[in-house]
Amino acid sequence: MEPTRVLVVANRTAATPLLLDEVRRRAAAGPCEFTLLIPDADVRSAADWTLDIALPQLERAAGGPVHGLVGGPFALESVYDTLRTGDYDEVIVSTLSRRFSRWLHRDLPGGIRAMGFPVTVVAPDGRRIDHRAAASALGSDQ
Repeated sequence: MEPTRVLVVANRTAATPLLLDEVRRRAAAGPCEFTLLIPDADVRSAADWTLDIALPQLERAAGGPVHGLVGGPFALESVYDTLRTGDYDEVIVSTLSRRFSRWLHRDLPGGIRAMGFPVTVVAPDGRRIDHRAAASALGSDQ
């Protein structure tokens, strides 16, 4: 059985209990490979600090290694570039509550769904899961 390749998009919420629970749940359901992408970081050192803190916790939750990436200043562009150059099956977006989240205000999950990927949103004000997206459009010839 091929592992499900999951891109986790997070910044300040990269080590929160809700995200760790979601990763743990996915890993328990079947083989998964996780990559953490930190886009939209204010400075490189902040992203490096987030990776240092989050990766060990995510690896414990995943039961194996988690690859870490730092994206550019624009979240959707960073996610798009990562999805284009990687081989992913789905995306988890971990973000702040709707009141404070720039990613939700700019509809980052909708932009990812428009690329053809199923998206799970993990936020403190509730989890919205949407697996209605079609198979990955990025892997096909367009």
